[in-house]
Formats: sequence, structure tokens, C-alpha cells
Amino acid sequence: MTAPERRASGALALIFALRMLGLFLVLPVFALEARRYPGGGDPALVGLAMGIYGLTQAVLQLPFGLASDRLGRKRVIVAGLAVFALGSFAAAAAGSVWGLLIGRALQGAGAVSAAVTALLADQTRDAVRTKAMALVGASIGLMFALALVIAPPLAAAGGLPLLFGLTGTLALAGIAVVLWVAPPEPAHHADRPRGRFADVFRHADLLRLNAGVFILHTVQIAMWVAVPTLLVRAGLDKAHHWQVYLPAVLASFVLMGGLFALERRGRLRAALRGAVALVLLSQAGLGLAAAGGWATVAPLGVLLFVFFCGFNALEASQPSLVSRLAPAALRGAALGVYNTLQSLGLFAGGALGGALVKWSGAPGLFAATSALALAWLAVTWGLRPVGR
Repeated sequence: MTAPERRASGALALIFALRMLGLFLVLPVFALEARRYPGGGDPALVGLAMGIYGLTQAVLQLPFGLASDRLGRKRVIVAGLAVFALGSFAAAAAGSVWGLLIGRALQGAGAVSAAVTALLADQTRDAVRTKAMALVGASIGLMFALALVIAPPLAAAGGLPLLFGLTGTLALAGIAVVLWVAPPEPAHHADRPRGRFADVFRHADLLRLNAGVFILHTVQIAMWVAVPTLLVRAGLDKAHHWQVYLPAVLASFVLMGGLFALERRGRLRAALRGAVALVLLSQAGLGLAAAGGWATVAPLGVLLFVFFCGFNALEASQPSLVSRLAPAALRGAALGVYNTLQSLGLFAGGALGGALVKWSGAPGLFAATSALALAWLAVTWGLRPVGR
């Protein structure tokens, strides 16, 4: 990577990190802390409040991506982060699960993922883009690990109001990074040929990647409706869940180097298939553990490690491939579609997870996520070979 590429990757990874840390802070404790609010006894409503963020983000992700193609990336990113901060402070002031739902919906309205990813793609060459996306993915993973460590004591100290207030503050810090740390963006995007938006939906491999990111984040959010409860039943107090999460996340990063090695050898398609298979294996294992009564701490930790190995590899490689396959003039639009499907997956995961836990318990939930992962593997199998 050149020095400008390193600066761009570092700054944009920091923006993602600040935003995602705020989101991840509530993820491991939301299902447990929401029970303290009026309406918190309904798992379906709690799951909806957790996932509604993804629905509003899905509605606005594509418009934000298109706007970044025409108005400039930074302007759109700043506006989105401001809306995200507003939603965070609204959730901090909520007095019921319905108030949390409204705040989470406002958070999702700050849909900047496509614009940030497009800006990173603008400022890196194809040859190093997966590495740049991996830096973003690693920052997200590290923030997840950090959130798992600090969320339980913060929740014990101030509950969800403290967590959401901190989330809003981190979003404001992200605006400062955009304005004063991130390098200048390329020439105004309105001057570029616009291309045909329909081309984004005619590309078979882009459709495969869009389906994949939808399933990945549906599974990711759905499993967290059940995993904290499984750990509590295994005898691990919620304040100590980080002792399982943190080693699983950090150990999974060790295998990230293998992704780059496979990409250099032109074997990225095989790496993608293997990562999807790991997600499938983790969900099937969690389902067996929940149904068979052997959901103890050690097996759950191993299965979470397997999940994070697949998840981190996919988070780095899939958006990189979208940016490489999409026409340059439609890069923001293509990443907008991709992030729209990602956001729909977040919503679907929360709603599906809450409903399935309510009606069929954890075994039914993991049976559904296993079926989704199996369908994803079948879809990914048709991906054309990806060159070096």
C-alpha cells in the first residue's frame, strides 16, 4: 500500500470503528437489559427493537450511496453520522421498549456504510483493496471484542441509557474524523459518466454477493438473540461473557492471513466457500448444543470461534469483490445495494431471532440459521473464479 492508501484506509477504518463500537456496545446486553423496560417481557418485540435499525438503514442505504456518487462522499457521510447520533441520544432517553425501537430506527436512518466503503474504494487500487477492506473488517472485529469486554460493566453502571449516550458521542467523534483526518476525496462525482443503474441488478456475481451479505447478517443478529441466554444457562454470568467472546474474536484474526495468501494465488473463490461452510458449521453446532443439552461454556466458545473465522473473512472479501466487479461510475450504487441487503439482513435477523426464540426456542432458531447458511453455500458455489 502507498502512503495515501494507508492514510485513507486508517482514517476510514477509524470511522467504521467509532460507529460500530457504538452499535456493538448494546448487542451483547440488549436482550437482557431490555427486560427492565415496559414491554420488555415480549421476546418478539425485543427482537424487533434490536433489528429495526437494519430496516430503516436498508430503506436509506441505496439513496445515500447514489447521493455519494453525485454529491460527494464526505458530505453524505457527515449527514448520516449526525442522524445516527440523534437516534442514539433518542434511545438513551427512551422509557419503554417502544422508545428504544424508535431510537434504533433513527440510528438506522444514518446509513453511511455504502458511502464510506465507496470512498475507500475510490482511494485504493484493486490490487490492495481486499487488504484495505480487511483493515476495516479488523477494526470492526476489534471494536466488537472491545464492546464485549466493556459492555457488561457499563450496562451494570448505567444500563442502556449510558450505552446509547456513549454511542451518540462516538458518532460525533466520527464526524470529526471525516472532516479533519480523512484525506480529501477525489474529484466531484457528478462529473463522471453515470452508467446504467440497471446494470447493478444484471450482474450475476453481484447478485450472489448481495444474497450472501443478507444471509450473513441475518444469521449474525439472530444468533445473538439466543447466545447470551445459552451462556447464562451454561453457568456464566452475563458480566463474564467477554471471557468467551474475546478469545473467540481475537483467535479468529490469526486466520485472516490465510485469506490474503489464497487471494494472491487466485483462490479467493475457494476461500469464500470455506468461510460460508464455517458459518454453516457454527450454526449447526449451536443448534445441536441447544437441543442436546450439552451447551456448556467450552463448546460454545469453540463454536463462536468457528463463526468468527468465517464472519471476518467474509466481511473483508465480499465488499472488496463488489467494488472490483461494479462499474466505476456505479460503485456507490453497487455498494449501496450491497449495504441495503446487509441492512435488511440486520432487520430480518432481529425479527426472525425474536420470533423463533419465542415460538420454538433456541433449537428452532439455529435450525433456521443453518438452513439459511446451507442455501448460501449453494448460491456461492456458482461464483465465477476470481483472479489474483
